[in-house]
Amino acid sequence: MTQLSANFEADIEAISSIPIVPTILDVVCRTTGMGFAAIARVTEDKWIACSVKDDILFGLLPGGELQVETTICHEIRQSGEAVVIDHVDDDPNFCGHPTPAMYGFQSYISMPIIRRDGSFFGTLCAIDPRPAKLKNPETIGMFKLFSELISFHLNSIEQLQQAEAKLLEEQKTAELREQFIAILGHDLRNPLGAISTSAQLLVRIAPDERSVRIANIIQDASYRMKGLIENILDFARGRLGDGISLQYDPNLSLEASILQVIAEMQAVWPNRNIETEFRLTEQVNCDTKRIAQLLSNLLSNALTHGKKDSPVKVLTISADGEFKLSVINYGKKISTEAMKRLFHPFSRGEVKPGQEGLGLGLYIASEIAIAHGGNIDVTSTSEETCFTLIIPSNQL
Repeated sequence: MTQLSANFEADIEAISSIPIVPTILDVVCRTTGMGFAAIARVTEDKWIACSVKDDILFGLLPGGELQVETTICHEIRQSGEAVVIDHVDDDPNFCGHPTPAMYGFQSYISMPIIRRDGSFFGTLCAIDPRPAKLKNPETIGMFKLFSELISFHLNSIEQLQQAEAKLLEEQKTAELREQFIAILGHDLRNPLGAISTSAQLLVRIAPDERSVRIANIIQDASYRMKGLIENILDFARGRLGDGISLQYDPNLSLEASILQVIAEMQAVWPNRNIETEFRLTEQVNCDTKRIAQLLSNLLSNALTHGKKDSPVKVLTISADGEFKLSVINYGKKISTEAMKRLFHPFSRGEVKPGQEGLGLGLYIASEIAIAHGGNIDVTSTSEETCFTLIIPSNQL
């Protein structure tokens, strides 16, 4: 199949996919009394029937071809003007024209179909071996309306095809990107684990205070890298899979897990004050490790953006069937624009040197909250900013 043939196949398919086309051709024949109506694709060297209503056995089917030079549509393609003939024998412009005699018609009407970009698609035409009264505003207006309607549908089909192609390309690009992120995150785990273990060993056997300090820096950096990798992997799992997965383990203590996160953060931020308050009066059924991950992300965010000389507060409450985990820091108010995209992936808001990151922490935290059937509420004033996780405490 040549490229030209493929293009015509696409044009025929496009016309056949327009639901109202058969009705248009039927109305044309019923209104004018003519026995043959068609939508034709007309180019410089081709006349192809895309859709046909044939009550006079003219012999054309969709895909049927006429020699374009023998058609009046060829002239319409060049002029861009409709041709209307009531009776060939009485028409001074067409009484001697070879086309009516070749195809055996006396009445003829053909309206150009112009695409929205101004290009010529073809014609909406009708013929009959008998004369007909076509040169009136009603009939001409009807053909013009129908040709514009066909043009509108062709434009819609083209836009839909372009959108689908673009969406497919974007989906492929996104999938490749996220697969790359997942593989990269997975492959980084092993060397990072070796670095962290080596740093812990150096802390224990270092001969002097300077060596201990350097080992601690390596250990702290590996801890932050571990958090970044976990966020990357969760992001990739969420986009490529079914979202954040949860595992409930009643043997894990939620309070102990929260305290462990705080202790780890305190080690990374030794000069910051982290205050805690627990009001756990009800059992909380949750994925304890995921809640700990969520707290780590919220706490890291608070320590990064809060005032250095002010404490960060962690408040946990379980009561009345609800579990709340709040992280409060003092400092600059979050802007309205930044608030709109806080939980979007790769959104970091305003960052200072040394505070750069992937912008996945809050996104992952939000996904964990959603997986638990809850959400994260945010309030921010010129005095303090508070992120609060709210989930049902008795879910399973």
